[in-house]
Formats: sequence, C-alpha cells, structure tokens
Amino acid sequence: MYDSYIFCYFAQRNLFYEANQMKNQKMYEADDKMILLIGDNYDLLQSLGSFGINLGFGDKTVREVCEEQGVDAYTFLAVVNFSINGYKEFDDADRLSIPTLMQYLKASHSYYLDYELPFIRKKLVDGLDENDNLARLILRLYDEYAHDIRRHMQYEEKTVFPYVKGLLEGKGNDNYDIETFSKHHSQTDVKLRELKNIIIKYLPSDAHRNSQLTATLYDIYNCENWLNQHADVEEEIFIPTIRRLEQKSKQNDVSVKISSMISQNTESNETLSDREKDVVICVVQGMTNKEIANQLCISTNTVITHRRNIARKLQIHSPAGLTIYAIVNNLVDISSVNL
Repeated sequence: MYDSYIFCYFAQRNLFYEANQMKNQKMYEADDKMILLIGDNYDLLQSLGSFGINLGFGDKTVREVCEEQGVDAYTFLAVVNFSINGYKEFDDADRLSIPTLMQYLKASHSYYLDYELPFIRKKLVDGLDENDNLARLILRLYDEYAHDIRRHMQYEEKTVFPYVKGLLEGKGNDNYDIETFSKHHSQTDVKLRELKNIIIKYLPSDAHRNSQLTATLYDIYNCENWLNQHADVEEEIFIPTIRRLEQKSKQNDVSVKISSMISQNTESNETLSDREKDVVICVVQGMTNKEIANQLCISTNTVITHRRNIARKLQIHSPAGLTIYAIVNNLVDISSVNL
C-alpha cells in the first residue's frame, strides 16, 4: 500500500512538472540573455559546445554572444527553439546558415563518438562483473550499438557533408542528392533499447553494482534522448535546408546556361527560317519527328532535313540546348517548359 502511495505521488508530481514546463515554453529571441536560456534549459550547455560557443559570456544577449564567437544567431536560435519546444516554423528559412548547421552537426558527432560512447562503456565495465557471461554479452551488445552509430555518423562525415560543401561552392553531383540520405536516415536505437531492458530486468546482484548500473542507465537514457534530438534536427532542419539549396543550384545551373547562350555572338550564326523555328518549338515540346511532321503537315524526311540545318546553323544538337535557345529567343515561355 505504501509503495503504491509513493508511486502515485511521484507520478502526479511528474505530471505537474511536465504541465508546468509546457505552460512556460517560449520562443527565445536574439535579444534574450544567453544566461536565461541556460537557466531555463541546462541541456543547452552541450549544444553551446557543438556550436563552438564558449562559456564566460556574462550577461550578454544571444545576438552579442553569437556575433563575438562567430556563430549565426538566427541558425543557433532555430536549433535551440526546435530542440526545446519543437518549433519548426521559421520567419525566413533562407536565413539559415548551412555552414553553422554543419559545424553544429560535426561537433555533435565528435562529442558523441569521442566522449559519450567511450564514457558509457567505461561505466558499464566498472558496473559489471567481468567474470559473468551475461556481463560480457552486455558489453558485446553495447559495442555493436556503438559500431552502428559510428558507421552512420562517419557516412555523414565522408559523404553528406562533402556533398553539401560542393553545393555551396557551386559544384553539383548528379549521382547523389539529400533525398538519398533522407531515405536511409534512421535511428539505430534498437540495440540500445535491448541493452537497457537487459540491465533493468536481469542485473545486478548487489547494492554496489546496482548503484553503478543505475547511474550508467541514467547516462544511457540521457544519451538516447540526445541522439533522438540530434536526428530530429537533421530531419526537420538540415535536410529541408539542403533540399532548398539543391533547388536553387538547379535554377542557377539553368540561368548560367541561358546567360552563356545570350553571351554568344549570335551574329555569327545563320538566322533560322520561320519553318525551322516551328520545328524548334515542336522539339522543345517533346515531339518526335513523326509527330512534328503531322503537326506541320510536312514529311518526316523534311523534318529531319530541317533539324540537320538547325544543328548546323546553331551548333546545337541536343533537345536541352534547343530549349535554352528557344527560351532566350522568346520562341517559348520559360514557365511552359519542364526544366
């Protein structure tokens, strides 16, 4: 009876605490003092390090701290407000700094791989009986989990981030896009969940190990929450931001091609006849030679002859090239073309 009373008491207290936290949620802004954010949410201490923000900022605002330490304040607040309160709506998503996002993600990877994973493993070793077969199985399960996480994060370091860096430098990659990453972006937490359940259900055998493993479990739960939050930032902020960058890159690529076409010395090219212009328009619309012949009431051989003359005059041999020519010379409207 007493145990039931204690359980109900703590359950009610936790519900009250959660409700109070929900009621006090706010959107942090650039003019808020940084110390206020930390006081409200001490979990942000880890995020500060990932952004490259050092302590010792006194009573300065978020804007002042970020400017002094070379961090984009808008991006910092976007991640903070999303991580704390789940805010995903930004006033101007184009203001998000991709270099700042990548700095945050890379530093988070380094913290997790170089510190958190080895730290938890050491605590597990200290809390387990090395002569116990079950203990050795638990360590093996943890090592498998750590290997999966390391492989996932190294994939981002070696493939995703260089791809994004290339986009920022104007270098596209026809063999990869952020959608490929998104489709395979899953949280590898199954082994960690198994590990927690085994420790809770089957260990330990004495009070000392119980205290050590309880403390380790607490770290594992915190680590799991952080990893989920990290994955959410990638899914809800980073990936959509890179999608927008890809779209801009494609638009810029078309603009460059059109500008190049405009800059060419058109006087050196022979002028197309009206019939040849009609053929160009049909090609842009995706018609075959036979369909063009039917559309213009001419023979297929005549269409082929027109296309040969067009290629000779313009030195353009591909439908994509003819599309750019048609747009530049106002034969078709760019809004009607599937780019």
